[in-house]
This record gives sequence, structure tokens and C-alpha cells, in this order.
Amino acid sequence: MTTIDKIEIEKFSKMAEDWWNPNGKFKPLHLFNPARIEFIKKKLISNFKLDSSNLKPLQKLKILDIGCGGGLLCEPLRKLGATVTGIDASSNNINIAKLHAKKMGLDIEYICAPPEKLKLKNEFDVVLNMEVVEHVSDVNLYIKSCSKLIKKKGMMFVATINKNLKSYVFGIIGAEYILRWLPIGTHDWEKFLSPEDLENIMTENNFLLDETIGMKFNLLNNKWNLSSDTSVNYISTYLKN
Repeated sequence: MTTIDKIEIEKFSKMAEDWWNPNGKFKPLHLFNPARIEFIKKKLISNFKLDSSNLKPLQKLKILDIGCGGGLLCEPLRKLGATVTGIDASSNNINIAKLHAKKMGLDIEYICAPPEKLKLKNEFDVVLNMEVVEHVSDVNLYIKSCSKLIKKKGMMFVATINKNLKSYVFGIIGAEYILRWLPIGTHDWEKFLSPEDLENIMTENNFLLDETIGMKFNLLNNKWNLSSDTSVNYISTYLKN
């Protein structure tokens, strides 16, 4: 059994060379990054009672970034002191991530594998699933596999897109066809998950919901901000029982 959707992997593999181009195919993620990194940082400092005055406050944590792509999250989290492992099912993505980390002088372990193939049981304090669950073939197997990798009382972040009419209009028609933020075909609405459906899957795999917040894009300042509106983009945090 596998969580790999070969069509999705091929889609992102073809774009791998563009990962670190802030004005390329992954421009939305570059715009997304400041808000989500700040959210992750503050949440981890609060949950693990870390020293916020430290320039590298996350240095006690082992973080796994699943579906790491070219390393857009791995690198800033490593700079914040965390021990970071990034995995991705695309060898093209992993190669780009390794090259860029080496260029930046950052010690990050990158592995080409889906979560169900990792032999690192209860290894990580934090698991990141950022914009990944809407691209896997079997969400239940995927979350079950992730659960085995995280320590008890560890934290998992899941960022994805809600499933409703508004998310179809904004997440697919708006983002792909009108604004052209993303290549057409990037998302499949059938794979979107409501926060409630996600919570049901997570609960079955020994996770307790901590918080769900929304993310909204401000066209006036070209920035993403945290929001109480979870109708389209949202991030849920869970604690491992």
C-alpha cells in the first residue's frame, strides 16, 4: 500500500527546477512562507515552552517536513535552530533541496520517500504536513503513517484547503484560471478536506485537535495573514496522544 499519487508526483517533479524562484511557479508558496513560518515558530515556542528570546529558539526540536519540495520550510526552520529532516516522494525535488541547502551551508537531512517507507518510529517532536494531504492517494494511510513517526505529546501541523463551493471558486477557478497563481490542474477539489473530516481522521490516529486557524490573502499588500476565516485555506495543529 502506498500514499503516492504518481500523477501528482510527476506534476511537481516537472516544476522542481523552479522551487527557489520567488517569481516562478511556486510564487504562491514564497508569499505564503513568512506567515506560516511565523505561525509555526510561535506555536512551537508556546507548546514546548521554549525561550523566545533565543536567536535559535527551536534548537531542542526534531522536525520532519513531509512533502518538503525544494526545502522552502526546511531551511528557515533549520536557521531557527531545529534539527530538520525533509522527505518527498519526488527525487527531483529532493535533489534540488539538497543542492540549495549545501549552497546555503545548512545541515538538513533530505530523504526521497513517502512517510510509510520511513523506519524512524517515534522519532520527531514535530511533523509538518503543509499543503500535502490534498495531493496524496490515501489520506487515512498517510495520517496513520505520519502518526508512527511522531513522539507522544508531539505536534503535527496540517495545512490544506477546505472543501466547499467557496474553496472551489477561490482555490481552483480563482487561483489557477483567473489569477494564474498556480498551473492549471494543480488541485483536485475532490481531494480537499474540511476541518471536520480532517479531525475525524486525525482522532482515529491518536491525535487531539489543538487549534484551527485560517489563512487569507490580502491583495492590497500582497501578503498572507492569519485569520479566523477557515472557509478556504486553513492550518490545524494536533497533539499526539
